[in-house]
Amino acid sequence: MKAITISRQYGSGGGEIGARLAERLHWHLIDHELVARVARELGIPEQQAEVHDEYAKGFIARVLSQFVSTVPTAASPVIQVAPEDQTIENRYQETLRHVVESAADTGRAVIVGRASQIILARRRDVLHVFIEAPLQARIAYVVLRENRDAAGAQERIQLKDGDRSRYFQTVYHQDANDPLLYDLVINTAVLSLERAVDLIGLALEDKAQTLSLPPEALGPARGLARYRGQPADIRPPAHLTDTQPSS
Repeated sequence: MKAITISRQYGSGGGEIGARLAERLHWHLIDHELVARVARELGIPEQQAEVHDEYAKGFIARVLSQFVSTVPTAASPVIQVAPEDQTIENRYQETLRHVVESAADTGRAVIVGRASQIILARRRDVLHVFIEAPLQARIAYVVLRENRDAAGAQERIQLKDGDRSRYFQTVYHQDANDPLLYDLVINTAVLSLERAVDLIGLALEDKAQTLSLPPEALGPARGLARYRGQPADIRPPAHLTDTQPSS
């Protein structure tokens, strides 16, 4: 296995899990450093690269606001003004992809965020993990870690969630919370961060053992035999599933 991607809801402890996992495996942790590497390859200041990062405040809204349109009429067709930083945005995305793929090619990398679960989605030698938690648990985490009050913590979480969602929808046309993007989804409201690291380690070992198998041999049916008989079809009462209006 070459790499592990850690995607997370803000305040779920995903960043801390990534750091602990890298330390335990003696792998290289790639988090904010990835933005710095992209900046170096683009030859721009790191602060400018951060503007295009998945958690940048209002980035997508700011870009979209630069498209100026008028109501179309016969005398006045639609006029669209391209955002002035469209070129740097495209360059950023291309460079980000290159840096993420290079990190995976190098191997022994724990990559936190930066759309790595999508960029590396087709690679079987990468484990994709999503860390989540209910809102109240995330608020408690941010209150503790960032020394905020509950209202400020919730506002920050909602800001981060919104930015992340818009980024993935706009750039990749994907829902970052889609469980099918991941091999393993962990809820840290129940499991401790250390236990989450344990589970990721086990999943890494298990996925590594599948690399020698053809893709068609994978799936929930692997290693199973047919049912001895037809499975029972126990349905809810008809009045709970009847879609016809009652008379």
